[in-house]
Amino acid sequence: MSTPIGLVAGGGQFPLLFAEAAQQRNRKVVAVCHQNETQAELEQRADISCWVKLGQLGKIIRFFHEQGVSETVFCGTITKTRMFKDIFPDLKGLSLWNKIDKRLDDAILRAVANTLEQEGIKVLASTCYLEHLFFPKGVLGKKKPSKDQRADIAFGWKIARDIGRLDIGQCVVVRAGAVLAVEAIEGTDAAIRRGGELSGSGAVVVKRKKPGQDFRFDLPATGTKTIETLSSVNGSVLAVEAGQSLLFDREAMIAAADQAGIVVVGVAEDNRGNLRW
Repeated sequence: MSTPIGLVAGGGQFPLLFAEAAQQRNRKVVAVCHQNETQAELEQRADISCWVKLGQLGKIIRFFHEQGVSETVFCGTITKTRMFKDIFPDLKGLSLWNKIDKRLDDAILRAVANTLEQEGIKVLASTCYLEHLFFPKGVLGKKKPSKDQRADIAFGWKIARDIGRLDIGQCVVVRAGAVLAVEAIEGTDAAIRRGGELSGSGAVVVKRKKPGQDFRFDLPATGTKTIETLSSVNGSVLAVEAGQSLLFDREAMIAAADQAGIVVVGVAEDNRGNLRW
């Protein structure tokens, strides 16, 4: 293996996919795994790894320095509500935490990234080596959106942009021109369940990146679990920003959507603000 690359791993399959792709590019993967978040499989998949508790920033930096890591990525999810009850910062983490006045996604992640870069560890885009996972433009399954659903997609697109600008979340649930749920700290699946229950059926989910999204972390992501959640509340549409978000298990996701009768569409916006798919 050549130059090592760090991997600050959260939950889900994204860290596993990154580790495999990086190794295929002849990179030694040095993984930091978060307790109660990261899949145990990553410990075997990475070339070398260590486990940390949420907030142990100093331990991460020491580990990377010991392994000669000068580049890293952030991959995977961290349960955001853990910041209120399950965080164990070391001195470095506590010092940084006390300097952050807004507990918003980008503020926290940028602060951590800046600290790593001050320590000589550059934070790369989380999608490096994984560009093939970007959500494609167009209708992915058998079912196309109706006229009313297209109107709801356009409506939800604008709402999602505005909540993203405020760094609240990346997803909204709408129906018939009404906002049913806005994603905040609870995450996409919880927002879908909440909005879907209010809708009864026919909920339209729109997910897009935040304006000025930092590709080093927190890109929108969807997969089979998203479809399972939407199906459980009889939702009808999942519209995702094409080329700016991640799609996991594409074939399985499309098959699940077709079986549930859910429209899945990748949406792009042109320079005039028109939506295309």
